[in-house]
Amino acid sequence: MKKIMAFGTFDVYHKGHENYLKQAKKLGEYLIVVVARDENVLRIKKQETRNKEQKRKKILEESGLADVVVLGDLKDRYKIIQKYRPEVIALGYDQKVDLVELKEKLKEFEINAKIVRLKSFKPEIYKSSLIMKHKTCNMKHET
Repeated sequence: MKKIMAFGTFDVYHKGHENYLKQAKKLGEYLIVVVARDENVLRIKKQETRNKEQKRKKILEESGLADVVVLGDLKDRYKIIQKYRPEVIALGYDQKVDLVELKEKLKEFEINAKIVRLKSFKPEIYKSSLIMKHKTCNMKHET
């Protein structure tokens, strides 16, 4: 069974996220979605999430697109990769990732995972930063 791992904050779940997860799911049979922790989002993005991590996790679980939804590690972002050992890592079109560091960690963990950058889906409409600027969202599915 080919495992795929996808990551995100998913603060305001929308059709762009849905498309990202559907694309990721097509890369294998078992999709693991890692939800960014509130504390890490604040540290990395320098802003608080609109919706707390447990609520974001629940919305993703309810979407039915993932086989499992987990929270990321608070201290080591790579620990979750080491635990689940995916064959494919699916990155969003605009996710900022240090690919050199990621590849080094995969090598260190002896994980031979393919890293795939997925296509955008109407980014002029379905981009979290735009949606949060222009709408008051309460984690409802945007149409």
